[in-house]
Amino acid sequence: MKLVVEVINAHDLMPKDGEGSANPFVEVDFENQLSRTRTVPKNLNPTWNQKLVFHLDATKPYHRQTIEVSVYSERRVTPGRNFLGRVRIPCSNIVKQGEEVYQIFPLEKKWFLSSVKGEIGLKIYIASDSNSNSNIKPKPFSPIFPSEQENLPPSTPPQESSPSNKDTTLEAGPSEEVPAFDTPKASTEEAEVYSVAVPDCSTTEARSSGIDIDQEPQKESREPVLETVQQLDKHQVLQPQMISIKRRPQGTPITMHSVDPQSQSSYHENYNHNDTNSQPRISIKRRPQTQGTPFTMHSVDPQVQPSHGESYNHNDTNMQPRISIKRRPRAQGTPSPMHSINPQVHASHNDSYNLMGTRPQQPRLLVERQPQINTSLTMHRVNPQVQTSNDENYNLSDTNSPLGEQWPNGGAYGRRGWLSGSDRFTSTYDLVEQMFYLYVRIVKAKDLPPSTLTSSCDPYVEVKLGNYKGRTKHFEKKLNPEWNQVFAFSKDRIQSSVLEVFVKDKAMIGRDDYLGRVVFDLNEVPTRVPPDSPLAPQWYRLEDWREEGKLRGDIMLAVWMGTQADEAFSDAWHSDAATVYGEGVFNIRSKVYMSPKLWYLKVNVIEAQDVIPSERNRLPEVFVKAQVGCQVLTTKICPTRTTTPFWNEDLVFVASEPFEEQLTVTVEDRVHPSKDEVLGKISLPMTLFEKRLDHRPVHSRWFNLERFGFGMLEGDRRNELKFSSRIHMRVSLEGGYHVLDESTLYTSDQRPTARQLWKQPIGILEVGILGAQGLLPMKMRDGRGSTDAYCVAKYGQKWVRTRTLLDTFSPKWNEQYTWEVYDPCTVITLGVFDNCHLGGGENGSAARDSRIGKVRIRLSTLEANRIYTNSHPLLVLHPHGVKKMGELQLAVRFTALSLANMVHIYGQPLLPKMHYLHPFTVNQIDNLRYQAMNTVAARLGRAEPPLRKEVVEYMLDVDSHMWSMRRSKANFFRIMSLFSGVMTLGRWLNDVCHWKNHVTSVLVHILFLILIWYPELILPTVFLYMFLIGLWNYRFRPRHPPHMDTKLSWAEAVHPDELDEEFDTFPTSRTQDVVRMRYDRLRTVAGRIQTVVGDIATQGERFQSLLSWRDPRATSLFVVFSFCAAVVLYATPFKVVALVTGLYFLRHPRFRSKMPSVPSNFFKRLPARTDSLL
Repeated sequence: MKLVVEVINAHDLMPKDGEGSANPFVEVDFENQLSRTRTVPKNLNPTWNQKLVFHLDATKPYHRQTIEVSVYSERRVTPGRNFLGRVRIPCSNIVKQGEEVYQIFPLEKKWFLSSVKGEIGLKIYIASDSNSNSNIKPKPFSPIFPSEQENLPPSTPPQESSPSNKDTTLEAGPSEEVPAFDTPKASTEEAEVYSVAVPDCSTTEARSSGIDIDQEPQKESREPVLETVQQLDKHQVLQPQMISIKRRPQGTPITMHSVDPQSQSSYHENYNHNDTNSQPRISIKRRPQTQGTPFTMHSVDPQVQPSHGESYNHNDTNMQPRISIKRRPRAQGTPSPMHSINPQVHASHNDSYNLMGTRPQQPRLLVERQPQINTSLTMHRVNPQVQTSNDENYNLSDTNSPLGEQWPNGGAYGRRGWLSGSDRFTSTYDLVEQMFYLYVRIVKAKDLPPSTLTSSCDPYVEVKLGNYKGRTKHFEKKLNPEWNQVFAFSKDRIQSSVLEVFVKDKAMIGRDDYLGRVVFDLNEVPTRVPPDSPLAPQWYRLEDWREEGKLRGDIMLAVWMGTQADEAFSDAWHSDAATVYGEGVFNIRSKVYMSPKLWYLKVNVIEAQDVIPSERNRLPEVFVKAQVGCQVLTTKICPTRTTTPFWNEDLVFVASEPFEEQLTVTVEDRVHPSKDEVLGKISLPMTLFEKRLDHRPVHSRWFNLERFGFGMLEGDRRNELKFSSRIHMRVSLEGGYHVLDESTLYTSDQRPTARQLWKQPIGILEVGILGAQGLLPMKMRDGRGSTDAYCVAKYGQKWVRTRTLLDTFSPKWNEQYTWEVYDPCTVITLGVFDNCHLGGGENGSAARDSRIGKVRIRLSTLEANRIYTNSHPLLVLHPHGVKKMGELQLAVRFTALSLANMVHIYGQPLLPKMHYLHPFTVNQIDNLRYQAMNTVAARLGRAEPPLRKEVVEYMLDVDSHMWSMRRSKANFFRIMSLFSGVMTLGRWLNDVCHWKNHVTSVLVHILFLILIWYPELILPTVFLYMFLIGLWNYRFRPRHPPHMDTKLSWAEAVHPDELDEEFDTFPTSRTQDVVRMRYDRLRTVAGRIQTVVGDIATQGERFQSLLSWRDPRATSLFVVFSFCAAVVLYATPFKVVALVTGLYFLRHPRFRSKMPSVPSNFFKRLPARTDSLL
């Protein structure tokens, strides 16, 4: 991105030249990037109309930076400059291109005694790289100051800028190429001065004006000072060359090589070059050095011309700009040759140039110098198309998107504008950039003329705006059709000032017939500002486009200008998706989904009666199978063979509203290990069961089973129903539980199913999905990479899906959504996907949307009422390693409704109380979560447009429970990091005991004695210490929400085979040798874990053996020691015992032995049960 400071003019400056005038110029400093305008001689009201362009790093926060604009007067007699005033402008007030306005700033003093007066007029805005190099020439802008306007007579027209005043753009690039003269603050006597001089373009000035940067020499700095002089005359303009200055190793000769650039810098001027002998000169000088040889200078004759992006009229093809390098004598130097530069390759441009067979270009020169004696200057060829490769940044970065912008004050079509007066205020969408759209709602038509051939009409409507055309569906044989369809045209892509609405008759053969049209002038289109009600459609007469004045029916429609906050935005046909057809039109729309309401269905199978098998001479082995949809659960086989089996087992299912499925219960007999026989069956609707909200008991019921007799096997398929048995069950729908459909580690909702048990929300979560940057191509289209990205966000029961933006790697959604928050310790998940269902076709249903990346944000890590605007990296683990797929730009705000409720919620249990009164087992929770996820995916897949199963599975982390060596390592090192603090404390205590630092040991002894003497200070001291640590760590608190950490996930150093194992299917699909190798590796890891677990068990068994008499002698010694210790401790005060024990533990190393202590030796000799292991 580029920061553009357009210096317009100044007024009533302080005279500084002793003659009642000044030679003013403006210098702008932004993040150590310096750039300046030309000097206007002898003028206290100068006009520059000059743009200064600076490089703006969008990845760093710049809203706290300031732009310093200083006005100086150039001294003509003695070199130097005089200060005329300055302005400091905060970057938080910068707007984007297209919204900038002319502003007048009063000049401020730099020092207390400075004599400053006057004002300066500026325009400051942010432009993208493409816009900053636009070929559109801006109008010279020279407004009149209010003070000047008061002095003008009534008949004085507004001041117009002279045609000779041309805009000049100076660009400040990155650090490696500094065209804006990013100079150091100080220089030495050995510093070099490079000056670039070109003829002046002014039609009134006979002498050259300069652009220079003066630095006071200082001895401690050896950085070069870049001094550029720009001379502009009436013949031509040459912008300063892009020069980068670096130091080189000693001993390299100064050489200037051939320059063959591939890119040009475009500027916004239009120059007519009529002078055939104009010769811009570029000179490079060095300041005086001690004792050297003269620097040789060779003539250079290139066919290179500066590129400015405008139309040039050159009448002389022999223009030869001369490039010379002059060097003052240096110590022990050798002449440095400068070779001829004659490039013949030029970059192509889209602009019109008349250069008599040559195309202009501006070479980039890299100047390197050596700080030592016998050094040399080298100018190398630079290829601007080659970009330096940097390591991928996996960290979170700040974005400074202009959120909650104002509505436009001026229109794009004439002076009337889109809004007027009180309509100019901010929309409710304050976390996203406002995007303006022209909406056209086609409602219906009436009294359409029938065709003369068919006596009927197959009408449809075509909406045309510039090159964009949208059409409704057509109706067959209908003279009064109703469409009720909305079209949306982005303001940024509007190419015309006229909107045309055609009504056509679809023809079977040939071209469609025109029935009539309505034309709208965009200057007259009203604007709907939310939260206004929708604009009412009106009837318009259809005029024959061939015969003016002839009416062909009426059409009802509405046309208005709005933003993405409009209700019609999500269902509208968008001009940027005009290539999508068929079912793909529905698949690109933004939608809000609601997860189905999930219940736990608990079936308590108690017993059955009169269970009669088909073979009357044997007792059955009975079990019960229950099924809800695709969920099938069975009880254990009754341990006793009987006709009245008893189980008393609980079977838990997941059911969703509306209850479309039934509970099917069958009683089966295990006739053979591979054969089960159905003895009875019953199907029960869900509405039959009681809904329970707490732990109160549910009444059990007997249900009669239906048995199918031998008629099922006969040819006529007759069903012989017999009441042969019944089953005793207790069935209830549990509303007091929270049905987990996502991982418990980052759940987004913890409320129970029953709405009656919900508490009031404690806050509001607002998320603005701004866009994405740097997405990678996900598929090939027309021989090139393409990505059709959309974003999905999930929090609680609410899912949102943004629009699909076609064929872009930097989509801008700017959609804002809101959730109610019931618990701050929850996580919102956002994922970016590539839409693969745009064109329909045979394989459209089989395609799967590709994953691009996922972001999780825990709400408890967010500060209340603060807007977080960050760019989150989209990291995905592939079989070949971790990869950054791009960045997702979000604006997040968590608003707390009540501080008291927020504090109260931290003392409440995470889950509803039923999870603690009647908890589920771990296996049950995993199985139920899997079933709940399948239920949610099935329901959301039936929506329009569908939220597909692969999207839901990725958002709910369906594969988080699968084995992964990488995750195992990550969890192991997480445990080690937890114990690292204890280990550090142990090492510090060991150093205190061994008197490594005598001062620390003495202080610990004093603290120990104080705590022994006053034991009531122990707990207050501990809590005070934790309080002070908390205050100290507040300075280093996290400033950003957490993000995916590749190091914590152990994704950077993972072995490729471990990744291949993680992405393997279940069951495995790898070869036998690979599976054997992985199994052996797993056995090795498990063996180490087994050893550690065995050592822990051994130490515990030794404690048990102290009193178990497994070793009679050891137990006898311990019993005697315990008796003696009891007598001593009864007789000795506790303070004395604690004092003696502490002093013994903290004793000096002189009183310590390197051998193990007696208690340690005694404990290690105790027996364990390892002797009994096989």
